[in-house]
Amino acid sequence: MSNPRVLELFRTHLPPQSIITDQAAVRPFETDGITAFRERPWVVVLPENVEQVRSVLQISHDHDVPVVTRGAGTGLSGGARPIRDGVLLTMSKMRKVIEVDLEACTATVEPGVTNLAISDAVREHGLYYAPDPSSQIACSIGGNVAENSGGVHCLKYGLTVHNVLGIRVQTIEGDELVLGGKTYDSPGYDLLALMMGSEGMLGVVTQVTVKLLPEPPDKRVLLGVYDDLPKAGDSVSAIIGDGVIPAGLEMMDALAIRAAEEYVHAGYPIDAAAILLCELDGSASQVEADADRVSDIMKAKGAINVRTATTEEECELFWKGRKAAFPAVGRLAPDYYCMDGSVPRHAIGRVLSEITRLSTVYQLPVANVFHAGDGNLHPLVLYDANKEGELQRAEAFGGKILEYCVAVGGTITGEHGVGVEKLDQMCLQFSEAELNQFHRLKAAFDPGALMNPGKAVPALARCSELGGMHVHEGKVPHPELERF
Repeated sequence: MSNPRVLELFRTHLPPQSIITDQAAVRPFETDGITAFRERPWVVVLPENVEQVRSVLQISHDHDVPVVTRGAGTGLSGGARPIRDGVLLTMSKMRKVIEVDLEACTATVEPGVTNLAISDAVREHGLYYAPDPSSQIACSIGGNVAENSGGVHCLKYGLTVHNVLGIRVQTIEGDELVLGGKTYDSPGYDLLALMMGSEGMLGVVTQVTVKLLPEPPDKRVLLGVYDDLPKAGDSVSAIIGDGVIPAGLEMMDALAIRAAEEYVHAGYPIDAAAILLCELDGSASQVEADADRVSDIMKAKGAINVRTATTEEECELFWKGRKAAFPAVGRLAPDYYCMDGSVPRHAIGRVLSEITRLSTVYQLPVANVFHAGDGNLHPLVLYDANKEGELQRAEAFGGKILEYCVAVGGTITGEHGVGVEKLDQMCLQFSEAELNQFHRLKAAFDPGALMNPGKAVPALARCSELGGMHVHEGKVPHPELERF
């Protein structure tokens, strides 16, 4: 339901082209990357500067109107799904590269700048921005902060939280928070990491300072071919256990291999049960030595063949297949449900076997594409939403995968966030005390619960109703593991 007074106030602070109310025009904004969750907002606003953002927030606060912040809409957990009676605050017009500091090796940008555009802006200086999610050509840096995005190279170079040095955040009450700066040692409370992965629930990021890295002098990509999926999983633990830290270590199963090969012709063996892609970078001598070690480990763990990319073009082609895996799998079925969970590396083989078993139980095919080096799995459950009950079956299948991740000492999310997709599983992973602390933290930044309400952190009543909060004698499963 629209709010005429709020719209009137918006029009005094934003240009007409930055306010969308027509129902046909707002429809493209009704969902993010997970299309199963849809809701049409009554208004979409696209501010062009910080002052307009602050005005939208102040007006919304004064009239108790909820606000959902959206970047490029590539998220995969429903975190940017609008609220029917709320404002959808879309940051795509704020896409200036404010400053590149070559001496400090930093770039300061607005939140609508795409992930890849940061690297493009500094490539001529031999620098780049390390996090590289599969959607980096489209996803925005503000969305990266909201979801703490990773990518192929997060194993060695870290997630967004490890590559952002400072941010400016606008709160719902009209304050601006300056967290961090251009260096690791900045004055004030260290609240920077708190904002990473906060899914727009605490404030709106309007400026981001990231660290830049020099392009490595040498790199090499190895492709290990396996006739058994668990063998590939075992190779992952063995490589890391031997002290090698690859720039990227990725795994694909048979279904994903065939889909990617048919889509981009990357040179993958279509008869393989699994492949393992390992990128090594650094000095030429170190890369040479590590490549020999990785090749030996792969063969010892059951690889039937190990290929090494001999040219830059071949390296790019190997990675092109992996980056294109998600759209490639999309050609195999009308819909797919992309899961995101993390497990200890030693449990990868066991988890893959369980996913195979569940695929039979739920009678739905699944393609596995994931960041094997840090145990971040992305099973893609294929289904047809036009067939009665298949979406519900796919969701149940995905929920069981996440529950098994927790059972082996993992977590329900790696880099896709919680959003609305994983609210039920939050009840399984976290105790009442932990969830209460999450709610207290949100209340400190957003007392009226207007920022992206109903996302990420479930109400305790929901957990109680689901019977999903399993705390035995005051202990949660695997208390030694960090939570969030």
